[in-house]
Amino acid sequence: MKKILFFNYEYPPLGGGAANATEQLLVEYCKRKDIYVELITSAIGSKYEKKEIGKNIIIHRLPIGKNKDNLNFQTQKELMTYTWKLYVFAKKILQEKKFDLSHSFFTLPCGAVSLLLKYQFKLPYIVSLRGADVPGYSDRFIFIYRFLLILIRKIWRNSRYVVTNSIGLTELATKTLSTQRFKKIVNGIDIVHYERGIRNCDDRKKEFIILCASRLSHRKGFVYAIDALPNLVKKYPNIKMIFAGGDGGVMQNLKGHAQALGVRAFVEFSGRYIKKQAPDIYKNADIFLMPSLNEGMSNNLLEALASGLPVLMTKTGGAEELVIDGKNGFLIEKKNAKDIEQKIERFIKDDSLCEKMGIVSREIATEMSWKNVSDEYVELYKSISKK
Repeated sequence: MKKILFFNYEYPPLGGGAANATEQLLVEYCKRKDIYVELITSAIGSKYEKKEIGKNIIIHRLPIGKNKDNLNFQTQKELMTYTWKLYVFAKKILQEKKFDLSHSFFTLPCGAVSLLLKYQFKLPYIVSLRGADVPGYSDRFIFIYRFLLILIRKIWRNSRYVVTNSIGLTELATKTLSTQRFKKIVNGIDIVHYERGIRNCDDRKKEFIILCASRLSHRKGFVYAIDALPNLVKKYPNIKMIFAGGDGGVMQNLKGHAQALGVRAFVEFSGRYIKKQAPDIYKNADIFLMPSLNEGMSNNLLEALASGLPVLMTKTGGAEELVIDGKNGFLIEKKNAKDIEQKIERFIKDDSLCEKMGIVSREIATEMSWKNVSDEYVELYKSISKK
């Protein structure tokens, strides 16, 4: 049996896509008898929490002074607190128990702790890149990337595997360290939890619903989705654009932008939702729009595919691997509201596109599963020895 120390500061209800991926992996690991995992993550409250899942999964939640009003975004102070507490807690565990390796989601801060533990306990590790931990991924972190570049490279070089979740993220990471070998393991899709949409042609004539589901941050490019609306609503006043997701810092800006453009009546902000609510959000939409400036592998894209929605997405974060242009949606140019406007209009003019492309989206989703993803990770674990 392989024994794994798993590090991720995000775990539901904290965080976004990486949190969801971690949860889904643990669900699959729980079904196996050849692996034992202890996850060390963040708590929402002020006390340490421990939870056991089955006989082989333990979740440790460490208090980091979390702001309960912002579950989607972790501040620098919270991340620094988590990093220190993670190191102390993991060190204590390793003094009491033997593990075969550590697995860090995110190069920083988790990968840095894995690196320290390798030096102290000769514990091998793997790092799963999630997006923002890769230099060049986000304009917000340009200075931080430069400051931490040497450390990032050191963490990658000393790992047994660096795992990416899309071709695009692999290419971006290669720019930072061209000599590094990367292993791609995509995110999975829960095709049981999500099902085909329920809307038909008559529903779309009454109200054409465009869903933008994700954490509302600058990186998602949602401002360009709103920019596409003024001309569209003049021709098609039955349009509604729904933003579903927690506030990543730009919700008020988006509301103000919609108001300034005179389209606020056509835009709805439904707020943060939990996994149980997600299927209803997706199946009550007609198309899924993600004008993101950068992604790793968007979990929201995967959920849209599983829900049988046609997709409009920029050429980033696995989109070119999962969105077959003209088959299950259209690829759109970054920061191009006119392109978004034209592609949306194609769906409105040809109602059969929603149905045809939605079927293909669901077919693509059925070929992916979290079981397959977990199997790939377990094979990585088994290939690693302390020698």
